[in-house]
Amino acid sequence: MSVLSACDVVARAGTSAELLGAHLEVAEGEAVALLGPRRSGTTTMLQCLAGLAQPESGRVRLDGVDLTGLRPHELAATRLRSLGLVFPGDELLPELTLVENVELPLLRIEIPADLAREHAAALLGRLFVGAGAYRVPSAVSVGQRQRTAVARALVHQPRAVLADDPTSGLDSWHALALFGLLVAAARDAGVAVVVATHDPELAELADRVVELKDGRLVARPSARTSIR
Repeated sequence: MSVLSACDVVARAGTSAELLGAHLEVAEGEAVALLGPRRSGTTTMLQCLAGLAQPESGRVRLDGVDLTGLRPHELAATRLRSLGLVFPGDELLPELTLVENVELPLLRIEIPADLAREHAAALLGRLFVGAGAYRVPSAVSVGQRQRTAVARALVHQPRAVLADDPTSGLDSWHALALFGLLVAAARDAGVAVVVATHDPELAELADRVVELKDGRLVARPSARTSIR
């Protein structure tokens, strides 16, 4: 079942078109790597999938809802309920502990504070953050901060997670571990995951790899694909 889809999306960054009729479908429990060099349009594609940027034409659907037809408040509510985002870098709030950062999405959807804390702490434990959960971001390692960012994207059980170059700044070992964690999350939680990366070796860990070339998404020859 397709959870996230983009059909014939055309979008621009500045005066140049970055996406020219991009088409993508991501199934429940599937992790897709979106591969492309820097400034190739991978970030623009993720922004369109998240409803953070409006394409000039085409349609984007999340769990059957057409994001391109929603009003701003409806779009914000849909993102809050159904989408998890992982940004380049961790984008954690520096004054909050890791567990406080992770519980924020739950508090925003009015989960009681004690339950939000319980769920956030349990998820951080499963992601091997450990005792660092009660420290502020500056007091823990880069790897722990990035895993916390993934936990924050997953804690409210979204239908899809979009990650924009989440391994930026990590060494090869931590990058491999984090990418594998996102793929495992897709399978275990039945979430549709799209991870933008510039690293072909990391991309091969995903269930499927699509590459952005000249404004269009194309399947890599060895990949199982539902893209056209």
